Amino acid sequence: MPKETAVYTHGHHESVLRSHTWRTAANSAAYLLGSLKPHMRVLDIGCGPGTITADLAELVPDGRVTGVDRAPGILDTARATAAERGLENVEFAVADVHDLDYPDDTFCVVHAHQVLQHVGDPVRALSEMRRVCRPGGVVAVRDADYAAMTWYPAAPALDDWLDLYRRVARANGGEPDAGRRLKAWALAAGFTDITTTAGTWCYSSEEERAWWSGLWADRTLASTYAERAVAGGHADPERLREVAAAWREWGTREDAWFAVLHGEILCRK
Repeated sequence: MPKETAVYTHGHHESVLRSHTWRTAANSAAYLLGSLKPHMRVLDIGCGPGTITADLAELVPDGRVTGVDRAPGILDTARATAAERGLENVEFAVADVHDLDYPDDTFCVVHAHQVLQHVGDPVRALSEMRRVCRPGGVVAVRDADYAAMTWYPAAPALDDWLDLYRRVARANGGEPDAGRRLKAWALAAGFTDITTTAGTWCYSSEEERAWWSGLWADRTLASTYAERAVAGGHADPERLREVAAAWREWGTREDAWFAVLHGEILCRK
């Protein structure tokens, strides 16, 4: 079977985990929660530090959740997250979504948050998710759409940031505008019963602006994304410093506002 061919653009720098550990089932998987039942067996793909995974485990107390990720190191953080919350119905493993090491019809729910934008073959990934999902079960996917992100006030350097990020992500084999493509990919993967929705994150308060602008400023300077931007010839260090400074300046504006649009699909098998 095909193996993963894309490179994860962000890496696991502290500025990335600052964002990932903020994520919860409530703020990142609300569209799925009404489908959960206490007894269900759930697969959480691309679980990262495990905050959403742990929430899902609490929501299926009589079931079991398996969190998987391609990066073995981040699973130590996920296990610590579950242990701190005293969860015993959760486990973690290394896996490639293109070639899942589980039998057909294993899970009631297969969930992936911000995963398909980073994989080499999203249709193959969805086909694998469909394969391991039980008849009557649900495959739930949510991905941001970078081209649909919008903010105020206008800042040319943030336009440069968006253009740069999309170029780096595509050079790594991913699709940063995945949100709008989820339904099309699901249809290509063989799903016929698909519910589509959209969700947002919005950052506008003083605390939210400082957090969002700070993590992107730091990510632009010090993360794996920054390294790949330079190594791939997409930007030089001076340009990255200018973009980071623009993020910090934007974050100080009392009138600043930023919205992230996500595509969401619930696919019933």
